[in-house]
Amino acid sequence: MRWIIIPGTLLLLAAVVSAAPLARPAAPQKKEYLSETESEKIRDAGTTGPRIVLYAAFAADRIKKLQYECAHMDPADQKRTERLNNLINAYTGCVDDAADLVDIGIEKQQDIRDGVKALQTQIKDALPYLQDLAVKGPERETYKDNLDDAIEATQDAAKDVDKAMKEMAPPPVRRKAS
Repeated sequence: MRWIIIPGTLLLLAAVVSAAPLARPAAPQKKEYLSETESEKIRDAGTTGPRIVLYAAFAADRIKKLQYECAHMDPADQKRTERLNNLINAYTGCVDDAADLVDIGIEKQQDIRDGVKALQTQIKDALPYLQDLAVKGPERETYKDNLDDAIEATQDAAKDVDKAMKEMAPPPVRRKAS
């Protein structure tokens, strides 16, 4: 009788073990609004300053795509509302992440001058466009909430950039050898 119980127990144990999920290391969280190539560029950038530059460039890219979509509205296109909202959300994500990196750079006293300048330039270009889109954009009721969030995120990032400009230590001055 014992020879029947042991294989049955082993079979039950094997079934339980195979049904349990395998322990896997946690994968790094992928930002939904970045392509795989963009995510790799962010990872490869290494330091905070170059990452801010990249996020500012990605945000500018989303604005260009948004401008194109708004200029080429096709009433028969069933997915345009989804694309517009995705572009606006992607822009907001890029600006938010860039602003977060500005705060981190200030806190850690890193050299983020180039990143701050890139973000400042991008904000100066994007904010008026977004505000204009909120007033006279085509079909703006379909993306109004996301656009309001994007405008708010851009204004918050502008405040962070202004704060960074005031708090960043001036660049080191090299003295000429006499």
